[in-house]
Amino acid sequence: MAGKAEKSAAAPVSMAAMAEQATGFTLGSQMSARTAYVFFDAQCPHCGALWNAAKPLKSQIKFIWVPVSLINASSTSQGATLLAAADPIAAMDEHETSLLARQGGISAGSSLDAQKALIAKNTELMTRFGFASVPVVIGTHAQTGALVTKEGSMPTAALASLLGLQAPAAQPPSPAQ
Repeated sequence: MAGKAEKSAAAPVSMAAMAEQATGFTLGSQMSARTAYVFFDAQCPHCGALWNAAKPLKSQIKFIWVPVSLINASSTSQGATLLAAADPIAAMDEHETSLLARQGGISAGSSLDAQKALIAKNTELMTRFGFASVPVVIGTHAQTGALVTKEGSMPTAALASLLGLQAPAAQPPSPAQ
């Protein structure tokens, strides 16, 4: 269209590039035959919603959560703290609980220069692929093998559909109190 600036061509997204260049932590079985990558910012509430939506699918797929820094300085320090955690799943759960309670998330650790450098590399990779917001899911569809990418959060059923997984059975409503 006339008048619109041309967007520079993004590097092609590939699972191989993600496996080689992205650094994150795993939710799900390390031995899973299926893998999906999630670029996220520790300060992003939509990323937290996707974190909770992904958990019911962890028996079917290995999610590798790749921290980036887009929102503010806490994004880098908290992302680095998550990468350095002995148990990043527990740290992420603690972080998301704190964010939902409007308490700012986990306390950032110190001496995390190596992890902060990894966050910078992850952020550069995400922008090189042409993504401008988080969360971003990158994976292959379980039935077709096609590469799938999606920016933005989604509920569990939509995430399962994107990746060609079985949606978990709906939980019956809890009895009235």
